[in-house]
Amino acid sequence: MRAGIIGCGVISDIYLKNLTGKYTNPVFTACADIRPEAAHKRAEEYGIRAMSVEEMLSDPHIDLILNLTTPLNHTQISLQALEHNKHVFSEKPLAVTLEDGKRILDAARERGLQVGCAPDTFLGAGLQTAFKALRSGWIGEPVAAAAFWSSRGHERWHGNPGFYYTAGGGPHFDMGPYYITALVNALGRVRRVNAISRRTFPQRLVTAEGPMHGARIPVEVETHLSASLEFDSGVIATVLMSFDLWSTNLPRLEFYGTAGTLCAPDPNFFDGPVKIRTQYDDAFREIPLVNPFTGNARGLGLAQMCQAIENGGSIRSCGEQALHVLEVIEAIDTAGRTGKCVFCETPYDPSELLPTGLQEPLYGF
Repeated sequence: MRAGIIGCGVISDIYLKNLTGKYTNPVFTACADIRPEAAHKRAEEYGIRAMSVEEMLSDPHIDLILNLTTPLNHTQISLQALEHNKHVFSEKPLAVTLEDGKRILDAARERGLQVGCAPDTFLGAGLQTAFKALRSGWIGEPVAAAAFWSSRGHERWHGNPGFYYTAGGGPHFDMGPYYITALVNALGRVRRVNAISRRTFPQRLVTAEGPMHGARIPVEVETHLSASLEFDSGVIATVLMSFDLWSTNLPRLEFYGTAGTLCAPDPNFFDGPVKIRTQYDDAFREIPLVNPFTGNARGLGLAQMCQAIENGGSIRSCGEQALHVLEVIEAIDTAGRTGKCVFCETPYDPSELLPTGLQEPLYGF
């Protein structure tokens, strides 16, 4: 499958590195950006064509668009790609509102096209191992889960961090997709959400090198959120997301069952370790990983999507999953701001695990 990238910012580098080296499908032929110099830079680095956004959308030789624009532009670019009869794989989140997410999936269904969406870290060796242990009943029946992520803000490392603090930003929209995607794959559909949130600092000082170094940017979104998620199964998860904390010793992701506890790896990464302690253990022990996708394997979800389109089978990083994750994140945002419980409506079933084993030929991408 022939693909092009729209959006040549920081994240495009690792995508192109992996998708022109690690994976064989899709084949990237071009890149585009509203900043022509950014597109030309990536094109020179990876031996592909630099195009305008309009040229790429109109090119009949491009089958799929990898949408790496900023969150506020995800909906527009994805809809335009679908209107030009191209499949779409988007960076997270799928959109910044549930309504826009539904528009994207509706447009794809109308045209018989497919939509995929990051994150794909849940396909990595670490989380796939954790999911296998859970689905195999190694800690009994799941009772609860906990997910924690925090930082002191992206203005400390990102040269142009304003979009993290406007609509579609905040820790829940930025990092939440990694954690919520892991939770729903492990535990199924979220039924209802309660949350409390705050906006700790009205402004942020940009200390990273770049065009905004030394500037103060306004904060328009909640930056510290604590949520409780109830799943259809009755499992309750505690989720904390923050741009306001200097450091923490809290675990990233844990699952608690009737017969033990499972410590999963950070959902922001593809690696392990995965540790378990059952009622028969005196301490946590590490579980061997079930697939070879470790390191920074970004692009794995897109590669698997292309294989499924061409050869049949289910798309793991599918639009329906991304839509449910978006609804949960929007529910956390709404519940945090209003103090009201929010019920989720989108359907969702966890995706199948990747085949287990350590031989790359098992996967075909």
